[in-house]
Amino acid sequence: MRDPPHFTRTTSEWTADDRRGAIRCRVGRFRMRYKVEPGLYALGRPDADSPVLATANYRLGFDTLRRDLRDVTCWILVLDTNGINVWCAAGAGRFCTEELIGRMQKTRMAEVVRHRTIIVPQLCATGVSAHRVTGRTGFTVLFGPVRSADIPEYLARGCIATPQMRAVGFGMRDRLVLAPMEIGQSLMRIPAFAFAALLYAGLGPDGVNIGRAWAGAWPLFALGLGSVFAGSLLVPMLLPYIPLRSFAARGLALGVGVTAALLHGAGLAAGMDTFLLAGCCIFFPAASAFMALSFTGATPFTSPSGVRREIRWFIPLGIAAAVVSAVALTLSKLRLWGLV
Repeated sequence: MRDPPHFTRTTSEWTADDRRGAIRCRVGRFRMRYKVEPGLYALGRPDADSPVLATANYRLGFDTLRRDLRDVTCWILVLDTNGINVWCAAGAGRFCTEELIGRMQKTRMAEVVRHRTIIVPQLCATGVSAHRVTGRTGFTVLFGPVRSADIPEYLARGCIATPQMRAVGFGMRDRLVLAPMEIGQSLMRIPAFAFAALLYAGLGPDGVNIGRAWAGAWPLFALGLGSVFAGSLLVPMLLPYIPLRSFAARGLALGVGVTAALLHGAGLAAGMDTFLLAGCCIFFPAASAFMALSFTGATPFTSPSGVRREIRWFIPLGIAAAVVSAVALTLSKLRLWGLV
């Protein structure tokens, strides 16, 4: 006699650890390691007639789903997406038809419920072929609402979604929620940049001088933080209002504005020679463009093919900007030493 299908019980309540994890996901790379074990979960006391909802094994997404299902008793089927959220996992081919079918078979879903319906997130539609799932499992695939908060009403309406439930929004609040994550990732590069700036500013014919290093490096620090501000905060905030299609181009445009404001409006250009000024004008806007480009994975405005296309044109441009900046900085230093 076969053992009954295995499942794990969960609740809709968040613990202090869940709340700490949610905060850490918003400010750094911790989200890349924030996973829940794939498998079948029971929320409340579901039975053979309870609905089945599928999601990714990104822990914050799973936690948000179960919290939004506070008054719902259901089964939650967690797919192995390597800790990637539903939207990105579908684009990357991880929240896909084969993984959904395989997870249903491993958890013996046909023995868990009497009905033959499974509800998947609307945002996984690019990765899941409903007719193939039905053909191999006998389960009808329903695409649920965009937002997990709408699922209780969706279920109450007999799994009928309103137009509002289907609308993919990305308002200011949604963008600002994601901005700390982008800022956190960008700030992780600051220590290496600060070391390089201090070394560059302090280097002279007599070696590295600490006083000279600080005097010459602090304007570069300010410009570096300005590029983070432009690429990781202003771009998410102003995304729909910048009349450019490319994320990198948006970041470049705002980077130029912020860099110019710091160099000329705040007076950071004082004391810089032509070569150093030119290097700053090229490097820091390009850095803002690179940071803005990383935001493509956090927005529903893009597609995987669009992201790949943008990366292809930005990489040679970014390399060229780095090389030209390095040459300009070298010439600046050589002029300061009286060698050119």
